[in-house]
Amino acid sequence: MTDSKLGDGAEEPLGRASYLIEGRRVLVSDLVDAGLLTAGTQLTFRRKQSGEAHLAKVTGDGRIELSDGQRFKSPSAAAAAATGRGPYDGWTAWALDDGTLLDVLRQSLLDTVAEQPASGGSAADVSAARHARLKDARKQADADTPITLTVRDLLGWWGASRRGYLISEQIASELTNHGLYTVPDFAAVGIDDRVTLTGPSLDTENRDEETAEPEAATEQAELRTTGTPATATTSGSAEDKGEPIQGQTVGNLPSALRGVVSVTSSASFEEAFTKMQLNGYSQLPVLNGTRNLQGAVTWESIAQARYKDSQAPFSQAIVKAHDVSYADHLIDVLPYLEQYGFLLVRDQTKQIAGIITIADVAAEYGATARPFLLIGDLDRQLRRVISEGLDLQEVITLCDPDKLRNITAFGQMSYGDYQQILSNQQQWDKLGWPLDRKSFVARLDELREVRNELMHFNDKDKVGDDAIPKLRNMIELLRRYGT
Repeated sequence: MTDSKLGDGAEEPLGRASYLIEGRRVLVSDLVDAGLLTAGTQLTFRRKQSGEAHLAKVTGDGRIELSDGQRFKSPSAAAAAATGRGPYDGWTAWALDDGTLLDVLRQSLLDTVAEQPASGGSAADVSAARHARLKDARKQADADTPITLTVRDLLGWWGASRRGYLISEQIASELTNHGLYTVPDFAAVGIDDRVTLTGPSLDTENRDEETAEPEAATEQAELRTTGTPATATTSGSAEDKGEPIQGQTVGNLPSALRGVVSVTSSASFEEAFTKMQLNGYSQLPVLNGTRNLQGAVTWESIAQARYKDSQAPFSQAIVKAHDVSYADHLIDVLPYLEQYGFLLVRDQTKQIAGIITIADVAAEYGATARPFLLIGDLDRQLRRVISEGLDLQEVITLCDPDKLRNITAFGQMSYGDYQQILSNQQQWDKLGWPLDRKSFVARLDELREVRNELMHFNDKDKVGDDAIPKLRNMIELLRRYGT
């Protein structure tokens, strides 16, 4: 890994085993390489409910070969293919002849690596400390006393403040290495929502699909689509990555899991009136139990029911309501939200846990768009002050000395070029600004990181509260001195 900065997380030094440095998933091949498994080792997946036993063996290149010859890098994919169903947590499904689970071998490998002398200083110590914290979380999960914390606090275990793509991938991988899962998915809810760190289900056959190991869910989706098991023999296949949910989800909206005010189908018009007026709502879900959605009432449906019959019972005002999962991609539900005006949201337990409206989405996208607009303005202001105050040929020589990029105009320059130009003392002096160059360039570099996260859509969370005023202040400074 060439870039060890993961989102806002601490840098992980080279020198420790890669699944502790990079946060990648442990593979069966790692166990073979470490001598914890040998080629030809027999594995058994014994299904507790049916009593069926599925056999497999470990290959020399660290794959699991089923009796029909199919070979998989992933234990979970192998378990799903062996049974034709799933998903399963394959690490707690497959066992050696003496009953030792693959998960036990995986934990042994991680412990061995974590106990090795660290050569990377404080950052390596942070990795070791996090390993101990994750081990404790698994222990508590197995004891049925799981840890519950906010997504923000979970990110803090990795020294991160936002869910950039790389840090989210690292977190998902390290959790999986310890047999841990967040319920609900930490990537699909708001940053201040709470998640629970759970371990593998005691009965792997009854594990909910959305909380099962990501590699198994990926494989199972392929099974449902094609109807036939897909062999995973190429390196880098999707099942080995365990990538967290990417893109905005319904659960990322603040109102999605905030709870709902509701009435039952036996409610009165007066109760509905009162609750809607007290809360400023335009609609109210009708629930007979937290999972039993009967519909909803709106001011329009109430008016229509009363217009048709002034003595109409409350049930006549109930209209159909539509629900979505908190893990659904926001972009996919927008057409339905536009059509119906509001959608009710089910959490990971299928309970109605919130409601989203067009206004919620508009506020979310408005908050997301603001830093994009400011970044665009910053780029324009930097280009303006450089093009108006400096010589084109001089900056081309500075930014493209070998003429490999064939720069011929200021408009072809990148943000990195602007930084390089303004970092140069000679070019800085030509601007004649009464400002400290080092402080100015340091702030430009801070804003570069914000810009990169935004422009590469790597961040699930909005930029920090301090980034917006920093962008505005820099733009104002450029306007003031760049005239």
